Amino acid sequence: MKHGKKYQDSAKLIEHLTQYDPDVACDLVTKTSKAKFDETVEISVRLGVDPRHADQQVRGAVVLPNGTGKVIRVLVIAKGEKAKEAQAAGADYVGAEDMVAKIQQENWFEFDVCVATPDMMGVVGRIGRILGPKGLMPNPKSGTVTMDVTRAVQEIKAGKVEYRLDKTAIIHCPIGKVSFGKDKLNENLSTLMEAIIKAKPAAAKGTYLRSIYLSATMGPSVRVNPLKF
Repeated sequence: MKHGKKYQDSAKLIEHLTQYDPDVACDLVTKTSKAKFDETVEISVRLGVDPRHADQQVRGAVVLPNGTGKVIRVLVIAKGEKAKEAQAAGADYVGAEDMVAKIQQENWFEFDVCVATPDMMGVVGRIGRILGPKGLMPNPKSGTVTMDVTRAVQEIKAGKVEYRLDKTAIIHCPIGKVSFGKDKLNENLSTLMEAIIKAKPAAAKGTYLRSIYLSATMGPSVRVNPLKF
């Protein structure tokens, strides 16, 4: 793969075989960002688990102390008082069967997270095959199937992120923007890693944190020392 001059200049600042301390890695990510827009900083964590086994899945959600830097659009599927609560909490879209029909018939996806009350999951299930592949299906493990819609909406707006193991045993997750600076990025990184470590499956054997990399949208990756967590 060929990279541009800015990328190559940034890559020279990083020793690719070196495992950096988390705070140093966050600093390097901000320094090697050369794009004209505020790049997203993402973490990639390879875990020592087998994603083919149900008892070795790693999934959850955590509120980052400094948010993600992104405006999240929230759809809440609820009725009655819960719908009113969702609107009061700041949900961008609130509805029930009408919203399900809109997604089905108009292929409408002007939202980033979908929250639903348990009594509406039968209705939401009709579009499970549409929402599932896009990662938008409400799930109790991520806190998006709940009767406490007020808390769910507020946490999502405050910077709640979901982490989930993919089929290659890697978790990809945003931890903020380059403009946050190294200190805020490091706080978010520490909070996310603490959650991932707590979510370690009992069936996992051997080294749990195999490798950790940080990278900005257009920048080179920085290797982080897993032992620091």
